Parts: sequence; structure tokens; C-alpha cells
Amino acid sequence: MSTATAPMPRLLYRPEEAAEVLALGRSTIYELMAAGNLRFVKCGRSRRIHHTELERFAAALSDQSR
Repeated sequence: MSTATAPMPRLLYRPEEAAEVLALGRSTIYELMAAGNLRFVKCGRSRRIHHTELERFAAALSDQSR
């Protein structure tokens, strides 16, 4: 019997990581954040994007293409 647990899902992404997840450029992510189209949290000088925000943004893109 294994006592290993499933890894904790990732909650926050750096803008560079969010760009990779969404297949967008890093500068595009920063532009979306500045325009208020992609919500983020600040931790000191760092910005982090919650995984649910990435899902919301991707869903909104697919809704716009209909």
C-alpha cells in the first residue's frame, strides 16, 4: 500500500508561466493585466495569476469566438 499523496495543484502562476499555459506572449499577458482583462494579485513586487483566472480568461475567449 502506497502512502504517497497526489501533488498539490498549482494555484498561482508567474506572468511568464501564464503566457506559456495560455500560449500567448509574455508582453501580451502584461498588457492584458494592465487593461484589467486578466486579474492578478501582487505579492510584494511580484504579480501572480490564479489558476481559476486563467480558466476564466480562456473560457471568455471561446465564448467570444461563437
